[in-house]
Amino acid sequence: MHQARPHFTRHVVVAITACWLAWSQAAAKAFDVAPWSMPETAASAAQPDLANTSRGDWLLSWVEKHDDGLHALRFSRFEFAAAEPAGVAGRWQTPITIASGRDWFVNWADTPHLLALDDGTLWAHWLRRNGKGIHDYGIALVRSDDDGRTWSAPIRVEPDGAKNDYGFVSMWQHARGELGLAWLDSRQKPVAHDAAHGHDHAGAPMMLRAAVFDSRGKRGLEWPLDASTCDCCTTSSALTARGPVLVYRGRSAGEIRDTRLVRFDGKHWSQPVSVHDDGWHFAGCPVNGPAVAARGNEVWVAWYTEADGKPSLRLGRSRDTGDTFTAPIAIAEGDGMLGRAAVAIDKDVVWLAWLAERDVDSQGQHLWLARIDARSGAITSKQRIADISARGRASGLPRMQVRDGVAGLVWTDVVDGKSILRGIIVR
Repeated sequence: MHQARPHFTRHVVVAITACWLAWSQAAAKAFDVAPWSMPETAASAAQPDLANTSRGDWLLSWVEKHDDGLHALRFSRFEFAAAEPAGVAGRWQTPITIASGRDWFVNWADTPHLLALDDGTLWAHWLRRNGKGIHDYGIALVRSDDDGRTWSAPIRVEPDGAKNDYGFVSMWQHARGELGLAWLDSRQKPVAHDAAHGHDHAGAPMMLRAAVFDSRGKRGLEWPLDASTCDCCTTSSALTARGPVLVYRGRSAGEIRDTRLVRFDGKHWSQPVSVHDDGWHFAGCPVNGPAVAARGNEVWVAWYTEADGKPSLRLGRSRDTGDTFTAPIAIAEGDGMLGRAAVAIDKDVVWLAWLAERDVDSQGQHLWLARIDARSGAITSKQRIADISARGRASGLPRMQVRDGVAGLVWTDVVDGKSILRGIIVR
């Protein structure tokens, strides 16, 4: 009898633990999800971007594709209704065209961005061709002083006469009235790779560079930040108490594709550090870059990896503005997990969104959302919040902003063969 008691006790502990886990999952707060009407578009719309402003509005930009081959970058401002709870009521302003052209390079992952600085100026970029090769394209940068009604002439970010690919841009407020801009740069690659009509993963690597543009659009300082990065993974930036941080996917000599971080301290950029040594060996580009959010000294980075032989979405935390990171949290994993993460922080809550394929027998994708307690790191909510008809890369990258406990999410869907914008508000 005495020998049987420990065995019996273990069963009791297991049973209690299982009951507690079931209770905690049931007790996790479910999201309140509501449709969010999108602005009217004049043509097929995709590649959305969602930005916050210092006055609390949200800016939505997107690319419209017309039947005659014209592309247009447009945006609309979402003004929250002052008399209603934040994130519940508001209206879209009439959309404004930032730029249009027939020489653009339009891609599901390398998409335009729109940023509002604290002084009220708006900055936007898109990609346009700089040569005859399929992947010959560069970055066009514009600014507006009048809420987007008029825009400057485009500034060419890549060197004059350069070909090959320059893109995967991140933008941030470097100082008041100054824009910080980082991009993946192909100047190390031989022009001869153009003949292959694609990214040369086996040749010289892409590099990460950054520059500052002043209130007149004049380029200031420029820096090389990392001489070996993934060719076509998105970059992401956030502002910390010690300056801006950039996250991106690195590329080692052994084709290890892990997430790295650099930070600007006001004078210099730090050396690249690994957010976590996953050790993912991949002789190519997964087109699945990291996302970052920051508040004060805290930095949260979400990234996709297959280091353990299966798709995994991980979330890492730093309490010292990116100098060191704790062991990551596995947010989602398994076949069908696509990643393409978006992350934001609001007060003591971290919001993390990602995409996953639907079940094998069904078509389309799911948009998932998790809410994490920023103090404890515990996942407090996690659920599927939207079904998407688009398959593969057609759904693009979900975008998210948060305000006063409310998240707005926008993505691309496909209906009757036409790309459209979808949105939801989540509490």
